[in-house]
Amino acid sequence: MSSPSSPMPPPAAQPTAGATLPDPRRAQLIFSLFALYVIWGSTYLAIHFALEGGFPPLVLAGVRYGLAGAVLYAFLRLRGHANPSARQWLGGAVLGLLLLTLGNGSVVVAQQWVPSGVAALVVGSVPLWAALFSGLLGQWPGRAERWGLAIGFCGLIVLNLGSDLRGNSWATFALLLAPVSWAFGSVWSRRLPQAPGLMSSATQMLCASVLFFLGSMVKGEHLAALPTPRALLALGYLITFGSLVAFSAYGFLLRNTRPSLAMSYAYVNPVVAVLLGVALAGESMSPTGMVAMGAILGSVVLLTRARG
Repeated sequence: MSSPSSPMPPPAAQPTAGATLPDPRRAQLIFSLFALYVIWGSTYLAIHFALEGGFPPLVLAGVRYGLAGAVLYAFLRLRGHANPSARQWLGGAVLGLLLLTLGNGSVVVAQQWVPSGVAALVVGSVPLWAALFSGLLGQWPGRAERWGLAIGFCGLIVLNLGSDLRGNSWATFALLLAPVSWAFGSVWSRRLPQAPGLMSSATQMLCASVLFFLGSMVKGEHLAALPTPRALLALGYLITFGSLVAFSAYGFLLRNTRPSLAMSYAYVNPVVAVLLGVALAGESMSPTGMVAMGAILGSVVLLTRARG
């Protein structure tokens, strides 16, 4: 489909599945997981409010990542960080295309026709695709992680029993493309040249913003009227928390822990989306939903405690 106060240089060597991070890194790990689990789970509802309030989908994504990337890039440059090299900008562009333009952008487009909870459910398949891509690259998950992946996916199915993709074939295609592109980009990220620390997130967001605006021009999107106050507030939330905080956290996790742990958010986000629906939209939680949430949270425990 989180924010350290200062950039963290990449470790000299990638940690193994059982590696224990030093205490400062462990605190950042916990905060990053919280950001991905809770904040990213709430962004589906924020996207819904922004689209409902008058933002075209590609304009919404372009403004979101353009402003977030510009703020982060300017902050890091003022702190004395070097401008990324041409190879690092290229790596950022590739990841911006895979993670943000195709991954997150497809979700934004699909949410014109499908509920936010359904979108979160489909994106929940990210860890399964990531496990497949990691295996093809020679790193199959361990036994505990495989159990966690299986239980989490079963929980997602139970959570959304009886629902379907309402809309058109474009929405269905977009929601199938999103998790595949995001998972492939996440797994491949360690093989691409990237700027150090948070500068990598800035390059990805800026490059993705350019792609979104180009797509918006080709599609002929335009603002028919000034978006509603709630839509503007939702955009501000997406920029500040969804991008600056949570997306930066995701980059930190990809650089410092196992891909399966970094992507375990995909099993929690649908739960958060459902709970927000209960709290803000008057929806009810069925006993089946409670069972599903227990399975999903249990899968996260297995993923976070796995030692391969």
